[in-house]
Amino acid sequence: MANSQQMASAIRALAMDAVQQANSGHPGAPMGMADMAVALWGQHLQHNPANPHWANRDRFVLSNGHGSMLIYALLHLTGYKLPMSELKNFRQLHSKTAGHPEVDITPGVETTTGPLGQGITNAVGMALAEKLLAAQFNRQGHAIVDHHTYVFLGDGCMMEGISHEACALAGAWKLGKLIALYDDNGISIDGQVTPWFIDNTAQRFAAYGWHVIDKVDGHDAQAVSQAITKAKASSDKPTLIICKTSIGKGSPNRANTAKAHGEPLGADEIKLTRQAIGWAHPPFVVPKAVYADWDAKEAGRTREKAWNTRFAAYKAAHPDLAKEFVRRMKGDLPKGFVQTAVDAVLAAHAKAETVASRKASQLALEHFTAALPELLGGSADLTGSNLTNTKSTPNVRFDAQGQLVQSADANGHLHGGRHINYGVREFGMAAIMNGIALHGGFIPYGGTFLTFSDYSRNAIRMAALMKKRIIHVFTHDSIGLGEDGPTHQSIEHAASLRLIPNLDVWRPADTAETAVAWTVALQNRHKPTALLLSRQNISYAPKAESASAPDACGLDAINKGAYVLAEPSEVGMKKKTQAVLIATGSEVQLALQAQAVLATRKIAVRVVSMPSTTTFDLQSDAYKASVLPAGVPRIAVEMGSTGGWWKYGCAAVVGIDTYGESAPAPALFKHFGFTPENVADTVQSALQRKR
Repeated sequence: MANSQQMASAIRALAMDAVQQANSGHPGAPMGMADMAVALWGQHLQHNPANPHWANRDRFVLSNGHGSMLIYALLHLTGYKLPMSELKNFRQLHSKTAGHPEVDITPGVETTTGPLGQGITNAVGMALAEKLLAAQFNRQGHAIVDHHTYVFLGDGCMMEGISHEACALAGAWKLGKLIALYDDNGISIDGQVTPWFIDNTAQRFAAYGWHVIDKVDGHDAQAVSQAITKAKASSDKPTLIICKTSIGKGSPNRANTAKAHGEPLGADEIKLTRQAIGWAHPPFVVPKAVYADWDAKEAGRTREKAWNTRFAAYKAAHPDLAKEFVRRMKGDLPKGFVQTAVDAVLAAHAKAETVASRKASQLALEHFTAALPELLGGSADLTGSNLTNTKSTPNVRFDAQGQLVQSADANGHLHGGRHINYGVREFGMAAIMNGIALHGGFIPYGGTFLTFSDYSRNAIRMAALMKKRIIHVFTHDSIGLGEDGPTHQSIEHAASLRLIPNLDVWRPADTAETAVAWTVALQNRHKPTALLLSRQNISYAPKAESASAPDACGLDAINKGAYVLAEPSEVGMKKKTQAVLIATGSEVQLALQAQAVLATRKIAVRVVSMPSTTTFDLQSDAYKASVLPAGVPRIAVEMGSTGGWWKYGCAAVVGIDTYGESAPAPALFKHFGFTPENVADTVQSALQRKR
């Protein structure tokens, strides 16, 4: 190895200088992990700074993302397009060196980390994606998918419960190319962790089925490198390398203290640290010799060129597979997607079935999973309730040697599973799906009950922040699930999910709307989607024409998020519209029934189905006005929190601002006022107030 001490000292110096200049940040972790980074990035990591998106690169995740100056220093030193000016601009507005690493902002950053435990979980998803893609695309003599996933993590990640969920699954899936290096420094913000963190980490991971390399000196780069070499030899188990380190290594007075964790060292301590580590250079100055030791550009070009040669041979031998691999890694939908979507919607419209929207989702998925091999489904132990499995998605299973279990189709082609049993791990599932999407090659979707979106919420937020295409299938979306009671009845969940920026939320009312919702979700290349689906059956809603809003009615308008479903003429009224009923999901049928009741009272009502407020809000003002005409009172109907509906200028909202009750669904509907008569009364009262 080159001068490993000076290589590590460069990281330590850059970390303490950047944090000091910003007067904000976490110098201790990067200073403590510097030698670990020298071992991995200096001797093992397969990457190309000139092409951060090279398909067969190793993935590196800094799970303890508060130590972001570690990865920024590494990216700068190894030759990525991250100049010293960006390190000097650490934590400043519009810099590429944010307080925590952000994917698609900083070249070379694979995932946005910060909320502890999610980075290691993303890494599990990345490693799973690599393993499944290798099984699908590699052929005898052609290993085009062959890379490792490395992750650094600390005590905080170990304490977060999500790490238990994800690492247990990594063991079950036998992810031999996942290698985690644990920065075991024993310090968190509150000090020495021993009073509150007494886990035997080595035994814990051994129990998960991991290969554990314990008691490695994290400040001996050669020892860490040797441990990584051993880890790479493990084909049927992920590996945890436990590196004993000192937080703030090199600082005479701050090392091994909580003060090194989250505040600048201070000018005097930085001066002493420079002397202690033998770094006699001014702030933000790195000698050419150290840059030369770190430079990975030539090695990266050589690695990628060799892979390109292998891929050319693969393409010559398997042209169709090569073309499909490129398409999937780019994230493009297949050419026949539009026709597949049209077929799914038209089939739903023609059959006009009365089914729960969770079943409608499965019917749509039968079309999409057959046509899109990149769809990778799953459920958090609720497959029979979420209905996320299809004929095209057998369960993902691995044999005793860790190989994907595959079966041959009628043409002799081998296929592995495409539906994941995540177990009761909603948060882990959501963050693993983020990792799968980040890796590329798959569009992940996973199911649970809507009320359990609370468990996975932060991972959903991270997907929205990272602008990644992940689809959450949330069933049992209201009091309509009945006897399970308020613990399982979603009241505030639809409203709260709609508040997450860049998350598309759909609550479809029938089979056609559900097929459209899936179509939009698959086309949402830069945002995640949440589908909120019913347990109870819902009748199909005929799609009427509207002379006053011809472009805002029928099947073609559903993808706008809201459309005119029924004009007063549908119930024999020739009067001008006096009120608009807005409804979502199962309540659309209720609105139609109330429209009929109001007709007997000589009140003309338009019914608007609004399956997606988030999509409707993006439409033009003209389109919105065509659906919700000015000067006409609006009344919203949804079995949930009313707060979000007032932004549409509603005169009234029929909703629920308390928790639910345990009883059969029909009794609950009556108890909470979700009856045609109560909705009609609410409309009538609103009109009387207007007068």
